[in-house]
Amino acid sequence: MPIGAEPQADGSTHFRVWAPATRTITVDVEGGGSTPLAAEANGYFSGGTAGIGAGARYRLCINGERALPDPASRFQPDGPHGSSEVVDPARFAWTDGAWRGVPQERLIIYEMHVGTFTREGSWAAAMAHLPALAEIGITCIEMMPVADFPGRFGWGYDGVDLYAPTRLYGRPDDLRRFIDRAHGLGVAVILDVVYNHMGPDGNYLKAFAPAYFTDRHTNEWGEALNFDGPDAGPVREFFVCNAGYWIDEYHFDGLRLDATHQIFDRSPEHILEAIGRRVREAAADRITFVTAENEAQHARLVRPLDKGGYGLDAIWNDDFHHSAKVALTGRREAYYSDYSGRAAEFVALAKHGFLFQGQRYAWQKQNRGTPALDIPASRFVVYLQNHDQIANAAAGLRGHQQASPGSWRAMTAYLLLTPAIPMLFQGQEFAASNRFLFFADHESELARLIKKGRAEFLAQFPSVASLMSDDLADPGSAETFQRCVLDHAERDQHKEAVALHRDLLALRREIFAAGARRLDGTPLSDEIFLLRYFGTEGDDLLLIFNLGDDQVFETIPEPLIAPVEGREWRLKWSSEDLAYGGGGAPEPVTDGIWRIAGRAALAVVPCAAEL
Repeated sequence: MPIGAEPQADGSTHFRVWAPATRTITVDVEGGGSTPLAAEANGYFSGGTAGIGAGARYRLCINGERALPDPASRFQPDGPHGSSEVVDPARFAWTDGAWRGVPQERLIIYEMHVGTFTREGSWAAAMAHLPALAEIGITCIEMMPVADFPGRFGWGYDGVDLYAPTRLYGRPDDLRRFIDRAHGLGVAVILDVVYNHMGPDGNYLKAFAPAYFTDRHTNEWGEALNFDGPDAGPVREFFVCNAGYWIDEYHFDGLRLDATHQIFDRSPEHILEAIGRRVREAAADRITFVTAENEAQHARLVRPLDKGGYGLDAIWNDDFHHSAKVALTGRREAYYSDYSGRAAEFVALAKHGFLFQGQRYAWQKQNRGTPALDIPASRFVVYLQNHDQIANAAAGLRGHQQASPGSWRAMTAYLLLTPAIPMLFQGQEFAASNRFLFFADHESELARLIKKGRAEFLAQFPSVASLMSDDLADPGSAETFQRCVLDHAERDQHKEAVALHRDLLALRREIFAAGARRLDGTPLSDEIFLLRYFGTEGDDLLLIFNLGDDQVFETIPEPLIAPVEGREWRLKWSSEDLAYGGGGAPEPVTDGIWRIAGRAALAVVPCAAEL
């Protein structure tokens, strides 16, 4: 890397750091020894230390006054305020040499927070559950941020040591071991990274170079990062290098880029384009996947480079979640107020991705999104829940706890059978009963401000606006954190939910086994809609979703429901199957009359007509 501590073959370590605002830098090693680094002409300092190898702990002393952690530390064994540790990435024995990754059309993403995924909260403990995820059809873990952050627990979005996997979940090789095992099971792993701001506690970048930050842009969470101002070159290098670092040294298969609408760059090559390019370069012949969260819904992020885009692989689709939430709960408050949750929205989502592609968005009193009709629906990541949206329910309730069982099963079918890339949140596959709340362990005043800020954010929802901050779960409480830990015994206790997800993912593989199919769809009413996948030889698949009550249709004047010539529709799958906790699944069509169960989804296929 261009910066950091690099162990050498002779047992020494080479150090390099960008610190243009300092006069001198020394490497102070725990246990004795201080070595000055030589100043380079461009604001960097570098040099080697004899006899200091992997495992040594050190600090970088600025002007003989402040001994601080290395900005590019590979490990912080005592947290962001402690000493850095020299790590030799070459010591780990990988076994995934034949791994080439998961093609995008086969991605089934599973968002994981390592600290709450198991009682132990470690990579080692999480690794033991990888076979169960692979068995139901998960093909990609999306790991919430692991860059080291202060405190005993947190979501990870306040990371401050971007090159150091947090000591809370184990050592660097434990993370490598997790990824190596996942690859052995055919599961890719991508990392959620935060390149839009730095955490407020333990961030020492500014002590080395004030130019890491800028006041030229306004950021929601503090100082904006300087990707396009004076001295932006080394800043860009720091973050672009970080993106490649996770792919190279940890064999991650890609990245999820947090809140890209808060990344500001007017450079000829946008920093997001540079990050995507670096990820692909670091992976060489492996398949990579880079997806972005972008509240503003800018299609440019996933448009190809030759068409003026940034060339990322996919983008999160909040419209999908918001429509589903309204349909499942009937609640249309705050940022859900622009959605109806009606059938027409779900047809549009399946065919076109974003619902808002430049129209007025009443909640924000402005237009939202940009035209994206040229972006295939398969370039969107969709979900019924994620870490943010569960926690934004104030009480941290999961989706299945807010909806009727039948509606949840039907919407799960919609999620897993559309052309978009589906994502589950940890525990969703077995209807986990624990909540997921916002938690962050910070000291005194910062903890108070975070608790206050959380209450202010949730105040946009009229249903909880009257609550005081003391009525909400305290983000800094260990008890809040513990309430979010999964109980994997529920995987056996809730076998119906596991079977639902396993069978739907098997059906999804069957639908797309021969590649992408042409899709069309239409609403039959405000509550009922259908999607039809067209096959090459009449092997069509018709999906019908009913979010309302039972309906009987004597006739349906809609060509998309017409059977293949010479055949008739027969039931292939139903969310009302007894195996999923449903009420039973009879044939939906008899003598041309359709009987569609309420709050259910079904799949029918063409079969030879009975004489």
